[in-house]
Amino acid sequence: MHREQWRLLAAYNAWMNDKVCEASARLTPDELRQDRKAFFGSILGTLNHLAVGDTIWLKRFRAHLPQAAALEPLDRIPVPERLDQMLFEDLQGLIPYRKKLDQLISTWVETITEDDLVSVMRYKNTKGVESSRRFAALLLHFFNHQTHHRGQAIDLLVQAGIDVGVTDLLALIPEES
Repeated sequence: MHREQWRLLAAYNAWMNDKVCEASARLTPDELRQDRKAFFGSILGTLNHLAVGDTIWLKRFRAHLPQAAALEPLDRIPVPERLDQMLFEDLQGLIPYRKKLDQLISTWVETITEDDLVSVMRYKNTKGVESSRRFAALLLHFFNHQTHHRGQAIDLLVQAGIDVGVTDLLALIPEES
């Protein structure tokens, strides 16, 4: 993939996270916490999982690419302990963190080089299992993971009567002449 495509995925990520957070803000705190029998229980649980997953992966990317100054703010953030960890008990805490992560991602993808993309990244998953995988494939997984769980959050929002609006990546792809 070319840098332009990583930029597009980062922009889509930020745009959709804004839409999901705005839609979620239309619900009461109790509605956000309501167990809806999803992977991470509630809408708030699902949004927290997205923040947890992004934090874990970005910290892994930072360890793999220590020269990535754009990811330096992550050095002060602890690694989440569990995939279902509730980093924030409400949107007032979650939304600013989400925006901070999305800004980091957008800034960081501008600095990724071709050499970075073909490198092999070694890391441990949350259970301590070691892996070695091509960085570009892990970056693609990172964006796909966000899309997957954001889709779950959107489904939960729709079930709660909230319309998120257009969600297609196509909305951000410029028209060509």
